[in-house]
Amino acid sequence: MVKLLDFEEFLWAFGNETTIPLLKKCFEKQMPLGQALHRKTMNLFREYMLVGGMLQFVIAYREHKDFSASDRIKRRILKLYRDDVTKFVGRQTGKVLSIFDGIPSQLSQKEKKYNLSRLEKNARLRAYEDAFIWLREAMVVNSCFNATEPTVGLNLNTERTTQKCYISDTGLLVTHTFSDDSFSDNELYRDILLDKLNVNEGMIAENVVAQELRSHGHKLFFFSHSDSSERANNIEIDFLLRSKRKICPVEVKSASYQHHASLDKFYKKYSDTLGQAYILYTKDIMEKNNILHLPLYMAMFL
Repeated sequence: MVKLLDFEEFLWAFGNETTIPLLKKCFEKQMPLGQALHRKTMNLFREYMLVGGMLQFVIAYREHKDFSASDRIKRRILKLYRDDVTKFVGRQTGKVLSIFDGIPSQLSQKEKKYNLSRLEKNARLRAYEDAFIWLREAMVVNSCFNATEPTVGLNLNTERTTQKCYISDTGLLVTHTFSDDSFSDNELYRDILLDKLNVNEGMIAENVVAQELRSHGHKLFFFSHSDSSERANNIEIDFLLRSKRKICPVEVKSASYQHHASLDKFYKKYSDTLGQAYILYTKDIMEKNNILHLPLYMAMFL
């Protein structure tokens, strides 16, 4: 896959060079944008999520001013991708396509860790590992691995048998998710633009955060701890970022969320090693209980 445009570059393609410097200033001062500017910027970011970051998607959308133009190109890219896998991957073809086709279903689950048993009963990672590696090296997916301890050496505490698998381009994820529907039957575009949360927007939001973090140089790690004897001790943190010898937990939430129990338990257990905690969501900047709440479009500044 070719280099993807990040949100700033997406705005540049439309002649907008003023929004990002303003957002950076607000982020650095932890200053809310205000209702009107925040709503406008969220709408632009939703357009980016839906169109995607591949240049030909962006050009089609810019020229025709509707999502169907970019959607048609994305469908052709998906077909070309499948053709290339069949042509070049060899014996791993079936596994590569199974993993890729399973990503939307895997990300739509509450726990977004890739569960191979959903592809094949009694499946083992060793049988699929080469297929995951091929997808990563082809820059088709972004893998996010489970760090078992939130220390600055995240690579040293990584359980590579447990991973989340995001599609590198979120616009392509949207089209791939609904590839069986014609564009006119797909209401997701309208729902996201109108800020109507549904079962699928959570996975799209988390995927675009992974995309932005990767485009700005972060390796992707998450934290997962399960206690079979006491579910109240379970902890799930979407992303862990290293900053100034501290680990910053990042959660991706909907605007209507009420609690952040995992984040609270995580801080209670590992407070000595942790830095600033972030929640990325669809509302304006807010600091509450030492947690910095940021709109999704500010993931680029982390």
